[in-house]
Amino acid sequence: MQDWHELLAESMAEIAAQMEQIRQTELKNQAKVLSAFHKARVTDYYFSGSTGYGYGDVGREALEEVYSEIFNTEEALVRPQITSGTQAITCCLFGLLKPQDLLLSVTGAPYDTLQMVIGQKGDSPNSLEKWQVRYQEINLFPEGQFSPRDLGKVSVVPRMILLQRSRGYSLRPALTVPQIQTAVVHLKERFPESIIFVDNCYGEFVEEREPTDVGVDLMAGSLIKNPGGTIAPGGGYVVGKGELVEQVAEHLTAPGLGNRLGPSYGLNRLLFQGLWLAPHLVAEALCGVTLIGSFFRRLGFEVYPGVDDLRGDVVQAVVCGDPATQKLVCQAVQESGAVDHHFQLEASVLPGYDDAVLMASGSFIQGSSSELSADGPVRPPYVVYFQGGTSLAHWQLTLAAIAGKLSETSA
Repeated sequence: MQDWHELLAESMAEIAAQMEQIRQTELKNQAKVLSAFHKARVTDYYFSGSTGYGYGDVGREALEEVYSEIFNTEEALVRPQITSGTQAITCCLFGLLKPQDLLLSVTGAPYDTLQMVIGQKGDSPNSLEKWQVRYQEINLFPEGQFSPRDLGKVSVVPRMILLQRSRGYSLRPALTVPQIQTAVVHLKERFPESIIFVDNCYGEFVEEREPTDVGVDLMAGSLIKNPGGTIAPGGGYVVGKGELVEQVAEHLTAPGLGNRLGPSYGLNRLLFQGLWLAPHLVAEALCGVTLIGSFFRRLGFEVYPGVDDLRGDVVQAVVCGDPATQKLVCQAVQESGAVDHHFQLEASVLPGYDDAVLMASGSFIQGSSSELSADGPVRPPYVVYFQGGTSLAHWQLTLAAIAGKLSETSA
């Protein structure tokens, strides 16, 4: 194997133009966040938080005002009570869909855990299917570009149309905002009354615009991904049209109470600060995963997206081809973490997944994929999905560790 120092230097040179573009995007997103903080007149008084019912939590209200301004929406719901992106999306689905409504996914099968919510997997008595919500999926992006040809297969007007921005555990490209904009134009023309909903997990601040800037009605995500800036200890968000966000809030709390309840438990400072840091840390993650793509391609691996492809999320997929290489790569990532570096990885079946999953994450926040991490289901073609990272330097050190382990096995 070529010396890893040389490989790293060659990869850094190859991605110089991409890194410059990432920094330009970071600057514009940081300016947008700063403007939102100023408009909401954020002060340290907002950091104290609340308990119990959370009545009169002005910090929570200001944080939601900031989110609404950043994402260019009428309302926002930002709560530590939302434990994951899946829960945020679930609140949107159950808050807005009624029996016999049609949920239409236009990006194919959604992420594994969401299939449990819909009822495509598992046998939960509380899935949408058990609540008689109809479901249909088509793929308007079969080759990574929008194609309206399958819209003719939809004979019933959907109540909600779902677009999953990130790739999930698949090799299809993540959606860019221009692609989402094209889809929104066609979907609104054909189904003007339908709610267009985007799962924005892993996509925040990757581009200068967000899906809600191009006509999306509702959007949700997780605070232990991009917008939490690696320091939010948990939580999720929903942004969009006011009446829709209010209905989602009523599912989270109770009918008639909506967004007026919800204690912040003293977490407001971390949620504000994480959001402030997010544009920079997303840029660091983007530089890192772009470097990973170049590095592994030079080692002869298939990588998705390609080095020159436009990115819609902070995920880099590397096809390992066999379970031994997949585990070796994930183990090297685990050993490169600041936390739990001495742990030996074993694949295990996690709630919501059919296959055993390898998860490498030496993170300060459990499950935080805004921190440096890598995971993948143990099934052909044995893909490792890299995401997050607080610094490009950390990914460089991690790639050195991976190269070392690969050299040992090929010696």
